[in-house]
Amino acid sequence: MKRREAQTITQLIHHYLREEGLETPLNQHRLIAAWPEVAGKVVAKYTRDLSIRNQVLVVHLSSAALRAELQMRRAELMKQLNEKVGSVVIYDIKFV
Repeated sequence: MKRREAQTITQLIHHYLREEGLETPLNQHRLIAAWPEVAGKVVAKYTRDLSIRNQVLVVHLSSAALRAELQMRRAELMKQLNEKVGSVVIYDIKFV
C-alpha cells in the first residue's frame, strides 16, 4: 500500500471548499467584510450597500463627492481588497 504525504487541516479544508464550489462565495463574503477596514471608517459610514456581480464590486454610496474621490482610488482599493482576502475576487469596482 502506497503512503500519501500528510496534508495540513488548512489544505484539506481549502480542497474541500474548492470541490464543493464554496470557495468563491466565501472569498466574496470576506472581501465585503473587509470593506470598512480597507476603505476606512468614514467611507464605510457613507456606504449603503455592497454586492459583487460578475467579479465587479458594486458600492452604493450616499455622497456624490465621495463617489468621485473613490473613483480615483479605485485601482488601489481593488488591489488592497484582493490582497486582504488572499485571492483575486474582483477585477473592478463600480461606485453608484
